[in-house]
Amino acid sequence: MKVVVFGASGYGGQSLMRLLLDHPEVDKVLPVSSTSAGKPVDSRDSGLGPDLKGKLPERRTFLSREEALAEKPDAVFSALPHGASASFCEPFFGKSVVFDLSADFRLRDTEVHKIAYDAPAPYPERRSSAVYGLSEIYGDQIRKSDLIAVPGCYPTCCLLPLIPLAEEGLITSIITINSLSGISGAGRSAKEASLFVERSENSVAYNPGLRHRHHPEIIQEFNAAGGSAPIFFTPHLVPMRRGMLSTISTPVKGEPDAVSNRVEDALTAAYLGQPFINLTGSRIPSTRDVVDSNRCDIGWTVEGPINGNSMLYLFSTIDNLVKGASGQAVQDFNIRFGFPQETGLPLRGEV
Repeated sequence: MKVVVFGASGYGGQSLMRLLLDHPEVDKVLPVSSTSAGKPVDSRDSGLGPDLKGKLPERRTFLSREEALAEKPDAVFSALPHGASASFCEPFFGKSVVFDLSADFRLRDTEVHKIAYDAPAPYPERRSSAVYGLSEIYGDQIRKSDLIAVPGCYPTCCLLPLIPLAEEGLITSIITINSLSGISGAGRSAKEASLFVERSENSVAYNPGLRHRHHPEIIQEFNAAGGSAPIFFTPHLVPMRRGMLSTISTPVKGEPDAVSNRVEDALTAAYLGQPFINLTGSRIPSTRDVVDSNRCDIGWTVEGPINGNSMLYLFSTIDNLVKGASGQAVQDFNIRFGFPQETGLPLRGEV
């Protein structure tokens, strides 16, 4: 199969390039850049390594969008920023299956998108055909779609533990989410807040409560699963390169053991046979367990009770660049084209 990668010089795009070059069902990988067409790929990604199977363009150069369009690719992966991705993909709509890693098609409500991203929702006429690409939840819809909106890293990490519990009606009270992200989640563009001296030995919360642009994405999918409880979400930037950990807490009626058993039953039933969901039970997962893998590790504990309520804690870890971006895009690609979900994707993290 022939695939195109937009934004191949960013962190998400570089991760995509590595996964697709090693994917056994991909024959050609065409990196595209509007500013670096004709220049060597290695000038932007010196760590890509040898192309042993000849998947890259001749002379290992970036192509222009027009050159990529002439190649008639089977699939397009766009790792461009929101606001730029949809318009850059436009010539490929209806010709190739598009996997958009930006936020341009994630939110179904155009007014919600406008508020979250301070810009009109692009191509509103295409939103009804776009499928939210949370692989374990929307597999049947992904198989039939030609436009897949790959979820954000924070929503992926938060929704995978929450959705099965919402579907079972286990969560009815206020939900508090604290998520910690590695610095790569801020992207590759130069900015003062990402400098080593700003981030080293320094952790900070930002856009707390209802302010983060991923909050409406979490609400949209939680409500779609039958949830209605209010959610307060606070992201944190922590001094590590990559990885993400979410701690989710909510009061639940019942004794701790009974609540824990209901949680285990719901998660086990929801993710039976899903290769990238690893349930750790009462063992709290850590980011190093999943770095460089496409896994999401989910654990939980229940404390209490106090006045008949127990406190449920859910813990979820992913690699923000893999399961939170490029890996989930490739997982969606596998589902869409009928390959086993784990094809070309790492199940185990680095040591």
